[in-house]
Amino acid sequence: MNLDIHPIITTTASSAPLLIAGPCSAESEEQMLATARGLCDAGIDIFRAGVWKPRTRPGGFEGHGRKALEWMAAVKRETGMTTATEIGCAAHAREALEAGIDILWIGARTTSSPFAMQEIADSLAGTDAAVLVKNPVCADLDLWIGAVERLYLAGIRRLGVIHRGFKVPGTTDYRNAPLWEIAEAFRREFPEIPMLCDPSHMGGMRERVAPLSAEAIARGYDGLIIESHLDPESALTDARQQVTPAMLSSILAESLPEMAAALR
Repeated sequence: MNLDIHPIITTTASSAPLLIAGPCSAESEEQMLATARGLCDAGIDIFRAGVWKPRTRPGGFEGHGRKALEWMAAVKRETGMTTATEIGCAAHAREALEAGIDILWIGARTTSSPFAMQEIADSLAGTDAAVLVKNPVCADLDLWIGAVERLYLAGIRRLGVIHRGFKVPGTTDYRNAPLWEIAEAFRREFPEIPMLCDPSHMGGMRERVAPLSAEAIARGYDGLIIESHLDPESALTDARQQVTPAMLSSILAESLPEMAAALR
């Protein structure tokens, strides 16, 4: 099936790489603005942050919700950056769009649920929302394809996907094993849909962000989504895998010079 896919960012040429960066979690307005300024200096113009952060087990930091959407708006006002956040249900989708969020992404756990995906698709019908769909937690290609198809059938045309790796049994060098062949199978099915790589969740350690990013770009991926925090060691979530804006700038200059040049 040939899909009628529109650019995620309408002001960006479809051939230009997408680079989305920002903290795992929106912790405070000050943290958001300071990180965004650093990313702007690195040439990045799409800012990401998690507003709703339900954890695998309860008891940890679970985000500030609606209040953090106001901080995202402050980032856009001050820096002019495009903003992106994760949604996990239809209510999140509505609130994010009402708050002016430019790009929505759907996390691996949500992608794994056809019930949740259908509710989100129904809530977005009739909108021009830009939506990125992460691969499901498990290595199930049909779940990933089905999640995208539900959005497409609801009329969503500004679609992309994010390869963030898969949970696999046993010991692995990665937080989520790449299993590149599954992402390649998705691309064969839907070559029109841009695919980004999430080296932060794939590697689980900041030292792995550069080599995984370079691997993805060498494989022809259309961009990256990377977690970046002004002070990663103090981050309330995923501290080990986040890089500072300065580190990200160095990664681009040393490992991805062509992407860095395109961003400028």
